[in-house]
Amino acid sequence: MPRVTITIPEQTPQPYRFSLDREVVKIGRSGENDIVIDSGSISGNHSEMRRVLGGYELVDLGSTNGTKLNDDRKEKIELTNESSVTLGDVDFGFSLTDEELEVMAKEKGPAKLPKAAVAAASPLVQELEIGEELEEPEGTNPLVGTIVKGLLILIFCIGAFFVGASVRHQKETGESLFKAMPNKAEQLQKAADKAAQ
Repeated sequence: MPRVTITIPEQTPQPYRFSLDREVVKIGRSGENDIVIDSGSISGNHSEMRRVLGGYELVDLGSTNGTKLNDDRKEKIELTNESSVTLGDVDFGFSLTDEELEVMAKEKGPAKLPKAAVAAASPLVQELEIGEELEEPEGTNPLVGTIVKGLLILIFCIGAFFVGASVRHQKETGESLFKAMPNKAEQLQKAADKAAQ
């Protein structure tokens, strides 16, 4: 069960535990909250801890004194194991067990390429089974994987555009777009030469 530790200045830290499947945990000074913090720096409905795919996030609900990470006021903070944030002037610690960390990691899962992007990719990538999961080797920068995926999707989109344009041109003129392109280039060159004279 995830653990939250609330430390009000000059008081004993108070631990709270809740079920991993709990969608929202409300935090504030008001008695209607799941975690009630009796401190003047805490708003009645200060923030919510929300369960998201692969973890939790802490969302400020427009509190007066804010929710801060490293003294920077934030509207939303992704909570990771051993996160430490501040609500008003109250310390908020968040921790997970090893089992909970495993559950979160499984929820995030390995990176997957869309089937369409794999189908439009180079023959080297097509050797993979369509939709096969690709795991990034340790030490790999995840930004590189994101860029590669984006490029594959861009290549697919460009290819789809040209196929669509070719089909439309074929229907409208009865001739292939690829045969018409050199002819159109010659016509444009002749027109440019004529205009230059």
